[in-house]
Amino acid sequence: MPVDVSVLRGAVILAAGVGSGFVNAIVGSGSLISFPALVGSGFERLAANIANNVGQFPGSISAVYGYRRELVGQSARVRRLVPASLVGSVTGALLVLKYPGSFKQVVPVLILVGVALVLAAPVVQSRVKARRAAAGGVAHPDHINVLALLGVFLAGIYGGYFGAGQGVILVGVLGMAISDELVRINALKNVLTMIVNGIAAVVFIIRGDIPWLGAALIGVGATIGAQIGSRIGRKIPANVLRGVIGVLGVTVALKLWFD
Repeated sequence: MPVDVSVLRGAVILAAGVGSGFVNAIVGSGSLISFPALVGSGFERLAANIANNVGQFPGSISAVYGYRRELVGQSARVRRLVPASLVGSVTGALLVLKYPGSFKQVVPVLILVGVALVLAAPVVQSRVKARRAAAGGVAHPDHINVLALLGVFLAGIYGGYFGAGQGVILVGVLGMAISDELVRINALKNVLTMIVNGIAAVVFIIRGDIPWLGAALIGVGATIGAQIGSRIGRKIPANVLRGVIGVLGVTVALKLWFD
């Protein structure tokens, strides 16, 4: 008995949603799994981008829930950073509706910058701590400087516009700004990603037609994948996680550069 093509395509999109939710919870860049799956299943690129962005929102909620233990004590950071993500995501979502192809050349550069920040963060943080100790000063653990807010805002624009690699960029920015364990920074990244995806989804729903079937399949899959990813991600040593982020980030940047 022949397999219904529409059912097969739906299964592919659902599986891609699981994979994207898994990767997003641990690192970010899961859209590099789900977006091509939508395009390959027959969605036009702009429709696929919108369906993917809307579908990733429940997955990001799932990731936040999965990392809820690592979010304990970070409420002050969330309050300071969420407005920057919110404004950035609205800007990015409006830009993708008006200029759907404008960021293609700059996206790989942004991701590589994020990778560099992630890899350099331990060295930079240790030097900053040493200088502060020598000067007799200690930074407040919840202090967020202007550059960090700007970085989160720009990451929000990028996330609202496309999103693949948003997590890498956010972990890089937050890792430079906050002296904390990488797994807790990753949990904070998931909160900001949830805000970006949610606000962008609202903008898309208000401004245009949503490919609901594709968005729903991605959403269900991403929700499942994020729960799996959050259980595995917290067990990965920080140095290994940095290596994974570095490899994945470079791979994503090269793929986008040569597509």
